[in-house]
Amino acid sequence: MKSITALELKAKLDANEPLQLIDIREEHEVMISSLDGEHIPMADILHVSEKINKEGLVVIHCRSGKRSAAVIHALESKYSFGNLYNLEGGILAWAQQVDPLMEQY
Repeated sequence: MKSITALELKAKLDANEPLQLIDIREEHEVMISSLDGEHIPMADILHVSEKINKEGLVVIHCRSGKRSAAVIHALESKYSFGNLYNLEGGILAWAQQVDPLMEQY
């Protein structure tokens, strides 16, 4: 599985590189802190795979990187995606490495 660090993602966002950022956490988690990506809950993502770009960089994240890793594995197995990246450490890594003012839970 391919992955991207919080600092690598920040650099890509700062450079306005084209990418799709998908947050698979639950709604109540997104209300606490967000990277302003597209919200597709983990329970729904396999049913709406057509919303995921088949080309270009797609970064999927959760709180710690574990749920997003499972989702990526499922999407790659079921739909043969080859462009999915897991945010290493999830939004917790983002808060620690990029935005220390972001609320953690």
